[in-house]
Amino acid sequence: MPDELEPADEPWWTRAVVYQIYPRSFQDTNGDGIGDLPGILQRVDHLVELGVDVLWLSPIYRSPQDDNGYDISDYEDIDPAFGTLEDLDRLLEALHERGLKLVMDLVVNHTSDEHPWFVESQSSTDNPKRDWYWWRPAREGMEPGTPGAEPTNWGSFFSGPAWDHDEATGEYYLHLFSRKQPDLNWENPEVRRAVYRMMRWWLDRGVDGFRMDVINLISKTVGPDGSLPDVPAEDGRYGQPGVAAANGPRLHEFLQEMHREVFDGRRGVGETPGTTVEHGRLLTDPARHELDMVFTFEHVSLDHGPGGRFDVHPLDLRDLKATLGRWQAGLAEAGWNALYWDNHDQPRIVSRYGDDVAYRRESATMLAIVLHLHRGTPYIYQGEELGMTNAHFTSLEEYRDIESLRWADAERDRLSEEQLLGCLAAGSRDNARTPVQWDDTAQAGFTTGRPWIAVNPNHDTINAAAERADPDSVFHLYRRLVALRHEDPVVQRGDFHLLLPDDPHVYAFTRTLGDEQLLVLGSFSSDPQVAEVGPGWSDASLVIGNYTSPVATDGDRVALRSWEAVVLRRTVSG
Repeated sequence: MPDELEPADEPWWTRAVVYQIYPRSFQDTNGDGIGDLPGILQRVDHLVELGVDVLWLSPIYRSPQDDNGYDISDYEDIDPAFGTLEDLDRLLEALHERGLKLVMDLVVNHTSDEHPWFVESQSSTDNPKRDWYWWRPAREGMEPGTPGAEPTNWGSFFSGPAWDHDEATGEYYLHLFSRKQPDLNWENPEVRRAVYRMMRWWLDRGVDGFRMDVINLISKTVGPDGSLPDVPAEDGRYGQPGVAAANGPRLHEFLQEMHREVFDGRRGVGETPGTTVEHGRLLTDPARHELDMVFTFEHVSLDHGPGGRFDVHPLDLRDLKATLGRWQAGLAEAGWNALYWDNHDQPRIVSRYGDDVAYRRESATMLAIVLHLHRGTPYIYQGEELGMTNAHFTSLEEYRDIESLRWADAERDRLSEEQLLGCLAAGSRDNARTPVQWDDTAQAGFTTGRPWIAVNPNHDTINAAAERADPDSVFHLYRRLVALRHEDPVVQRGDFHLLLPDDPHVYAFTRTLGDEQLLVLGSFSSDPQVAEVGPGWSDASLVIGNYTSPVATDGDRVALRSWEAVVLRRTVSG
């Protein structure tokens, strides 16, 4: 192997694969229908068999669970639904013994309204913690508590206004998400110091890093007098708050301060809704000492219409290629991409961009190959490695997600129940939150009780036991992809070059390092496709594919079957 292909002194995460667990839905051990930390410990061998390097836990902190744990009332304790700090210590020990790292999900843009900080802040206008949150009087000349009297016209990401009126003190507090999730005021240095102390406490306990939820919202656009601006809005509706609350003027300052005060060689991954490639490069350039990689939302919003996640339109593959290609190019020289299809906030990718009925295995494995062959760190969300599908709920009563329920309530006068169900079936976050399907028993092996949200009825055929037993399954393809990331320097660090940008059905690109080059092809179609890839690939060797029979190559052309993916390798001259 040429010297330039030997593993370089690159950060370990360039060779790593991360597995995300949504604890509430992973494994229940006490029969209460809610997944818990002992359940994760029980399934550690599943992660070892898959081969992943890092476990990312969605929030397990003490919480009223208004937004399933993303509303934290105590940063330094475990919610009793999930177990205890001692349970977490045992999980940490088991993971570290097996060479796995643990990354905690951390929400510091906002807290729960039941957090002691907010309880104090709300108690009076002169409380020392009043300025730990965003409190503002009603709009000048308007009666507090009346429609339109909110300090600004910002809307909540969960619909409705982003301000809630507090009758006791007569002022409003800001919440970009649920009204029970008030935003912390990062302009206040005391807030930042308290957050950094808490983060160091977790790292000292043995946690290996953090995934920072909506971290690019911590710096708001603030006027010299402390005012917050209105944002563009139509027909008197509330405007999107991201215009004034995302990627604010002090974001990089805050993150660099956090890096100095907290990380010092530990890891930080940021979720950054509404960010740009330019911002992403700044956030992840190692020389700037901010974040190691970013989660962006652009590629998982391409099938959204003007109405957002519940206004689903067919995906145009050309848009997906252009978007991912732009991020690959933008972070090629400085920075690093987090690669993902699924997470706790996204519908299942095989139901979304694939075919979860006639070609579930083929489309799930094609999507996996295409994603994992990009440059960046791949993330696998629980059940993705099994080819789990959307929930296919048939009644509104089955939904649990606060965002989905608030949207449905707001749209009841405009849409029929059938229309509401159709929108939720395609866009709800609950699609990703049904319990992991371990086997074909009554509750899919998730619990002996009644699960907090219904198990997908297709668990009788789609489950971990069945996937393990089938050597050609989605699960075993993921195992091979994880191993390929560990072993192949071209996959880890090779340059990315997009091919066939205007092909509406075939995703094609090359990865090149030294004189080694990989060709990656994925068909996003049930119909046969032919990719015009240029000369020199007829004698290329097969690296990985999702069909057992050989791929058909003919000169400059590669014939692809329904939802087929193939990776070929060749040697190229300087």
